[in-house]
Amino acid sequence: MSIGRVLDALRPDFPDVTISKIRFLEAEGLVSPERTPSGYRSFSPDDVERLRFVLTAQRDRFWPLRVIREALDARDRGLDVGLDAPDDASATPRVPAVAPDADVPSTQALLDDDPEFRLTASELARSSGLDPATLDALVTYGLLVPDSDGHYDARALQVARAAAELAAYGLEPRHLRPFRTAADREIGLLRQISAPARRRSDEAGREVAADVLRHCIALHTALVKAGL
Repeated sequence: MSIGRVLDALRPDFPDVTISKIRFLEAEGLVSPERTPSGYRSFSPDDVERLRFVLTAQRDRFWPLRVIREALDARDRGLDVGLDAPDDASATPRVPAVAPDADVPSTQALLDDDPEFRLTASELARSSGLDPATLDALVTYGLLVPDSDGHYDARALQVARAAAELAAYGLEPRHLRPFRTAADREIGLLRQISAPARRRSDEAGREVAADVLRHCIALHTALVKAGL
């Protein structure tokens, strides 16, 4: 849009706006239209919306240019700066609501008991899709731990299935050892934090451990997603 068309678009709401005013706001760095090869200003719809914000802030909120500039910077960074609040608090950027990560299980889900069954090594391999050699390697690297009778529970089946899925991407049991190390460190932290509650009640200790575990999973998931 040319500066003349921008003026026509703004005047119904801002009758006093002029081309000189728009050029002044550009000189102050509040709007930065592109230039055509011949040097004429070319305003985008976002530029016009930006001008509407500036003009509204001046007319309705009496914000100085410094405050408007800070508000625009906050808007550019994805924060919410509204002009409809009842007082000057609207100049304070608001962080948009972020929903809880759906990939993080709830505390109750972590407290729910697993199905009670015990699998032999061959049953575990067949149920998970692992070959016996890979299953033995998972035991060697500590990712699978059989009980005293050599059987595996529901959690072991989850580990084995996850390892089988990762094997399709070329990850061998030796590559998964860091997961075991990290899990052991988290387990130690959970036991340390939940120890006072466990001394009072086994159930209270489980709830504390599950809630801390949920936050640990949330932190781990957030760090990995941020890194990716």
